[in-house]
Amino acid sequence: MSLYYYLFLALALFAIGAATVLVRRSAIISLMGVELMLNATNLVFVTFARIFGDFNGQVMAFFVMVVAAAEVVVGLAIVVTIFRSRRTTSVDESNLLKN
Repeated sequence: MSLYYYLFLALALFAIGAATVLVRRSAIISLMGVELMLNATNLVFVTFARIFGDFNGQVMAFFVMVVAAAEVVVGLAIVVTIFRSRRTTSVDESNLLKN
């Protein structure tokens, strides 16, 4: 199987994740879209590491996974805090800057 199929798969995953972030209004679903985009970039890093025979792409993918894990923890903590105070996870309805 050609490595370009992996790049096409990563492009499709990134497009689905971007569409999810732009279209859906729930904060949890938006975080899932961001995670999908981060996984697509991991696939690109690993694919280029395989194409060029270098480990730098795999190291970058590892760091992206670490950042994604931290993003999930902080993002879900923020969503839970907003849900407790506003009783909604909708991005449109949670306007915390208004009085």
